[in-house]
Amino acid sequence: MKKSLVLAMAMALGVTASAYAANPFSDVPAGHWAYDSVNKLAAAGIVDGYGNGTFGGDRLMTRYEMAQIVAKAMAKGANVDRLAAEFADELDSLGVRVAALEKKSDNVKINAQIRAHYQSYDKGHSGEWNKKTNATSKLRSRIWINGQINEDWKYVGMLQNEQDLINDEGDESTDFQRAFVTGRIGGVKVEAGRNNTALGLGVGNILSNRTDAVKLGFGKDLKLGFQYGKISSGHETWDGTDFKSGKKADKYMAVTAGGEIGKLGLNAGYVKADDVVKLAQDDKIWYVGADYKFGDFTVDATYLSSDVDKIKDVKVDDDGYVIGLTYKGAKAAKVGSYGVYAKYYDQGAGTYIHHGMNTDLANDFGKYGFKGYMLGVNYTFAKNIVAAVEYSDFDAKDNYSGSKPSDKTIWSEVVFTF
Repeated sequence: MKKSLVLAMAMALGVTASAYAANPFSDVPAGHWAYDSVNKLAAAGIVDGYGNGTFGGDRLMTRYEMAQIVAKAMAKGANVDRLAAEFADELDSLGVRVAALEKKSDNVKINAQIRAHYQSYDKGHSGEWNKKTNATSKLRSRIWINGQINEDWKYVGMLQNEQDLINDEGDESTDFQRAFVTGRIGGVKVEAGRNNTALGLGVGNILSNRTDAVKLGFGKDLKLGFQYGKISSGHETWDGTDFKSGKKADKYMAVTAGGEIGKLGLNAGYVKADDVVKLAQDDKIWYVGADYKFGDFTVDATYLSSDVDKIKDVKVDDDGYVIGLTYKGAKAAKVGSYGVYAKYYDQGAGTYIHHGMNTDLANDFGKYGFKGYMLGVNYTFAKNIVAAVEYSDFDAKDNYSGSKPSDKTIWSEVVFTF
């Protein structure tokens, strides 16, 4: 690189000096075109030439020499981000921290959540003597990685570790559970990859599970959505003799619509899932729902209908509904905030694929459908530390195999976010 090119760039640095040295370099006489610029840079301590008192403007520079000039300019507060990025390796060898590159590191952000829960449940079947009480307790740690690709697109990944705190063998699993990109193409919001998908109002009254899918969102006031993909497998379960696949279903497609009119929120949708495991058949579900806010209260209601009215020639209920009432709600950033909520569920077997509640509905009521209620409270007792307790009492809707299962669950958790 020629010194003349360096001067052209150096003159754009805006460096000033209170006094100029008189003719600092013997090979840059007073009449030289670069005399004023060289004097200014020399007085500011950005260039110092060679040991023999010459500037050497006609000779080629090494990248290391150029990095030294950039480093000195940075020390004087000059805006040289482009040059700093170009000579980043050389500046690093000089121990110089490059502001532009440090800003680049802000493109990647990491946050995490730790949840400890204890669950006590009482399960049984009507007419059977072998009613049993059990408990689970697990520590779940999640780390999210958010990478800003450009102004419109970002990448999100999530690593999860789960430890069983009751099992004597200390069961533990670590999975890279989510990896997707999200952004916009024109006015269309796009998400593609593996992420959790919740369909149906609330905690996912139809589906709450990981999916490998493409999701499109349209509109602002009236929001329309379309998604297509595959419902990912969950954790394998132990049935007492062997491990069972955690697969919930195969391919799925969903169309959703929603919007707000003042304090009234409206939503509707259609979901089609292939090879739903618990039903041993395909499933099509339609739903409509609404929620209304008045003061600190929110009331919501959802109606669901399925085309599944038989499972292996046994007639089952093909529709259902969910109603709820919520008062306030704990906010992680606000100490002392709290919420109370109540829900009542009456859902036929075909109206949900894998529910999002904190009870084992998939295994207990998968082919029966279920009805019952849930009560819960949450409270923020320190910044970013939220505790919750929840009680649910459910019974099967349909007498599928001569007896109806029941499930009473107490769920408690503490969630730390940072």
